[in-house]
Parts: sequence; structure tokens; C-alpha cells
Amino acid sequence: MLFDTTLLVVAAFVAGALNAVAGGGSFLTLPALVLTGIPAVSANATGTLALLPGYIAGAWGFRADTAPPPGLSALTLGLLCLLGGSTGAVLLLLTPDATFRRVVPWLLLLATFLFMAGPRLAMPKKPEAARPVPAMLGVFAVTAYGGYFNGGLGILLLALFGLLGQKNLHAMNGLKNQVSALLTLIAVSLYAWGGLIAWREASVMMGAALLGGYAGARIARRLPVAWLRRGIVATGLTMSGLFFLR
Repeated sequence: MLFDTTLLVVAAFVAGALNAVAGGGSFLTLPALVLTGIPAVSANATGTLALLPGYIAGAWGFRADTAPPPGLSALTLGLLCLLGGSTGAVLLLLTPDATFRRVVPWLLLLATFLFMAGPRLAMPKKPEAARPVPAMLGVFAVTAYGGYFNGGLGILLLALFGLLGQKNLHAMNGLKNQVSALLTLIAVSLYAWGGLIAWREASVMMGAALLGGYAGARIARRLPVAWLRRGIVATGLTMSGLFFLR
């Protein structure tokens, strides 16, 4: 019990710090929960809840810079988060644990490659004429992915906002945190309704993740981001390999 609690606290703290600096926290929370005996579907839901406070804090920190992408209003974006996040969460509720265990290593591997390509994907693209329907479909697809599996969500959101014509990275980061917080709140509400949340483990991890996010923000400027990114990629590849071998 002491070992499990320590593992969850350390994983959540480091995950919160990673999310504050460069992302990739899910690479640690999901495997840590599975190692303590939590079923994979429940571990995914519980880990998502554990990281929610960090998203909320990030959204608050960037609130002055946040702006919706061209062609979408804040209301439309919020409604798409509700629809997409709910769709992804319901899909997770309907996924048997054995099936999700087979899918997890592929999802982790996908998230790792997304993270590796992150700087290129997230670069603002040349603005195009606003096309609301493709924009809405893109937001729905990414938020549905986020409602089902949190790994790599931030990179997908930044890439999407860049494709939609946003150029201000602060605005993109602020919107990324706001969308992540909103759709995660929607998703974990459905996870809780479906009985997927391991509440004891979640309560232990949430405080540690919040402290880790604060610590990560404090030390972000002292560590080379390239080192952090390499470490996160190595962690993602290692965790993917371990899940393939299970």
C-alpha cells in the first residue's frame, strides 16, 4: 500500500511538472495506475481526472491571452467541446477493459510520435479564409480523441489551431488549456457517472499533480526544453514497449 501510494504521488507530481513545461504527463499517470492494479480503462479515466487541476490552472494563467481561432466563436467552441468530449467519454465507457489494454500501447505510441512532431505540428500556419464546417469537424474530432484518451491532446490542439489560422502562440496555448480543461471536465463527469474513477487514487494524485505543475512552471526556464522533450519521448517509447509486452 505504501509503495503504491508513493508511486502514484511521484508519477502525478512529475506528470504535472511535465505538462506545465512540455506535455506528456499521461505517459506516467496511466502506467503508474495500471501497475498498482487499477484496470486499464479505469486507470485512463482516473489519470485524466488527476491532471484536471493542472489544466484549470493553466487556463487561468493564460486567460488574458486566450482567443478563439478564426471562423469559430467561443460559444461554438464550447459546444463542440461538450459534444466531442462526451462522445469520446461514452466510447471509453463502452470499451471492454481487455480491448482497451490491446489499444493502449498503440495509443501511447501515437501520442509519443505526436509529441516528437509537436514543434512542427504546432507551428502557426499561413492564415486561410475561415471555413466554419471543416473547422468544426476538426475540433470535434480532436476533442472526441481527448475524451477517449488524453495522451497527445495538447499537441493535436495546437496543431489544429495553427491550421485554422491562429498565429499568436500565447493565444494558442491559452486556448489549448481552456479546451483541455473543459473537455476533461466533461469527460471525467461521464467517467464518474459510469463508475470508472478510482477515487482514492485520484484524490492522492490530484494534489501531487497540482504541486508538480507549480514546480514545473517555476523551473521551466532553468532547464533546456530539448532535454525535457528527449526524456518525455524516451518515457513514451519505454511505456509503449512495456504495454506491448504485457
